[in-house]
Amino acid sequence: MSQLVGCSPWAYLAITIVLLGFAAYMTGQALAATWRPVWQLFVYTALLGLASRFLIYALAEGPLLLWTGYLIDVGVLLIIISFAYRLTRARTMVRQYPWLYERSGILGWRARH
Repeated sequence: MSQLVGCSPWAYLAITIVLLGFAAYMTGQALAATWRPVWQLFVYTALLGLASRFLIYALAEGPLLLWTGYLIDVGVLLIIISFAYRLTRARTMVRQYPWLYERSGILGWRARH
């Protein structure tokens, strides 16, 4: 794992999963709450991936330009940001339009009959 991401697993966990994972979760919530389109998730995830690479370079003395590390970072952050986006969008749809929609699982909603 160290060769793929460019740092120790503990540094990766602390920087990418905890620190930037929190930022990705909050970004997903903000995008969903302000009714932004889904394609913006990819733009913000790419930027968070660059921030992750920089923090690994600055704090964990890892390589800055490691494409495998960047792709893994973006993949992990995309999962987190997508989950937060969908969770917030489902909650918003059910709260704002209770006469039209009801919850269908944690990430979905369906038309009320």
